[in-house]
Parts: sequence; structure tokens; C-alpha cells
Amino acid sequence: MKNPQGKKPQGAAPGNKPPIFKCAVTGILAGCANGLFGSGGGMFIVPLYTKWCGFDEKKTFASSIAVILPLSVMSIVVYAFCAAVPTKQALPYIVGGTIGSVIGGKCFKKVPVNVLRKIFAAFLIFGGAKALFFS
Repeated sequence: MKNPQGKKPQGAAPGNKPPIFKCAVTGILAGCANGLFGSGGGMFIVPLYTKWCGFDEKKTFASSIAVILPLSVMSIVVYAFCAAVPTKQALPYIVGGTIGSVIGGKCFKKVPVNVLRKIFAAFLIFGGAKALFFS
């Protein structure tokens, strides 16, 4: 995988150890986003793991899910201690999100990485535009 300058990014080339410092910084940013916004760590994990750390994009999309789970659990614990978890309001989203996760996970294997990249970018643009102009 080459970056826009045509150079192979430094990072986790096959057989090499992952860049621990870069992974830790990415994790800190993802954790802060999750803690502040209740989600959103993937917006740091996916681009930084691929461009900064040099990881494979398809594996990065899958890894971000594994990373977000413990971050989300920690966020919910912190929110619960602050008495800010509206359980009755969240339940329909939990059920719907679980169903959507199963569907998305099954589709993941079939979707080419360039399409995943475009879908991810579209969500970021849509969410950013909505937050900036329509809230």
C-alpha cells in the first residue's frame, strides 16, 4: 500500500512489529472521542492505522470494531457513574444496532476495500456536515 506521495508508509509491514507508540497515540485519540461523543473512535483508528501506522485497510476496518468494544464499555461505565445513561431510551438502539452489526459483519467480507473507504468517508462527511450546518 502506498500513500499519496508514492511512498510505502512506515509501520506494520508484514512480519514487522506494529509501531507501539503510534498505536498507543491512535488509541488515546479514539478513547477520547468515545468518551466525549459516546462513539467516533473509528474516525481516528481507520485513517491513522492505515496512513500513519501502515496497516492493511481491510484488517483495519475489522480491528477498529475490536478496539471500539472495550472503549465503548469503558465509556458506558463512566457515563453510568455520572448517572447519564438513559437505559429505556437506549434499548431500541441496542437491539437495532445488534441486528445491524450482524448484517454489516456478514456484508463486510463481500465489500471491496475501496468501497468500504468511500462508505466510511461518506459517513464522516455526512456527520460533519450535519453537525456543522443542521444542529
